[in-house]
Amino acid sequence: MTQVQLKAVRKQFGNFVAIENIDLEIASGELVALLGPSGCGKTTTLRMIAGLEQPSSGAILFDGRDVSEQPVQDRNVGMVFQRYALFPHMTVEKNVAFGPSVRGVPRAELAARLDEILDVVQLSDFRHRFPAQLSGGQMQRVAIARTLITKPSVLMMDEPLANLDTKLRGEMRRFIRDLQQRFGITTIFVTHDQVEAMELADRVAVIFNGHLAQYDTPDRLYRQPASLDVADFMGASNIVPGLLTSDDLAKTGVGEIRVAPRRTFSAGDKVQVMLRSEAIDLMTEQPATGGVPGKIVARDFFGASVSYSVDCGEHRINVSEQARRLVDVGAPVWLDIAPERVWLLRN
Repeated sequence: MTQVQLKAVRKQFGNFVAIENIDLEIASGELVALLGPSGCGKTTTLRMIAGLEQPSSGAILFDGRDVSEQPVQDRNVGMVFQRYALFPHMTVEKNVAFGPSVRGVPRAELAARLDEILDVVQLSDFRHRFPAQLSGGQMQRVAIARTLITKPSVLMMDEPLANLDTKLRGEMRRFIRDLQQRFGITTIFVTHDQVEAMELADRVAVIFNGHLAQYDTPDRLYRQPASLDVADFMGASNIVPGLLTSDDLAKTGVGEIRVAPRRTFSAGDKVQVMLRSEAIDLMTEQPATGGVPGKIVARDFFGASVSYSVDCGEHRINVSEQARRLVDVGAPVWLDIAPERVWLLRN
């Protein structure tokens, strides 16, 4: 297990700055996702950690040792890419064994490693098949096994599930997480998919335009984004401007909303009020707390859940709840919002 640190890492291609002074610390055995839209610099960051690109300035450290100028072959890292790049003329076991065999690993040791890793990735029964005889998920597991058999100190994955369908992606996310925890290997995972990042990672680094916007646990990133950009990227659909009239009350176009007092905000501050759709209780009778009155203007049924659009004052608010009931479009309702579930952001 290896600790990875980035200290003021910068990468410039000609006049274009791809990464600007990123500081990042990845603990030994941790799985960290680099998350952001296409072109934000997350793959460039991964390639610099791997040694496929050199930083223009700053330092990359493995266990406190500067590897910034060390070539990729000397870093003992494993890479899994979006494209499986399997040898079509080789069987599963020959694809997996290729790396250590060319490195001269003794035959008996290689056979033991191969048996172990094929068992771990659940491919023992497919060892004599060729890539064309495998499903997408099985091919991805071959690619992962081919990397793990080399015993890398850091595992890096660049959009490895992008070519899989929705159901298979969910299965592979669980597989990768279970595998990472079993081996305890430090893992860096690049994705543009917020759900993928939150389900897989211990911590998530959100990158916008080459800058690190927030580095946090998935739950804090989702519930307590550091900026409007992060909140919007993480799918916050209800963000309304407001004014704090007291430490625990915001006046908005929706109505007055109770908030939990926070040391960084005080009465008179202009704020953006974030209301997560699943953090709102939809009431068909006015609650004792008063609530925010509104009217349902749309309803979307998704089987296990239902989403409502509710007109409240000057804004339309999205509310999501389990489909234990269906409230009719046009019905008057009240939104009951616990103060501790309201998040405030600066303008």
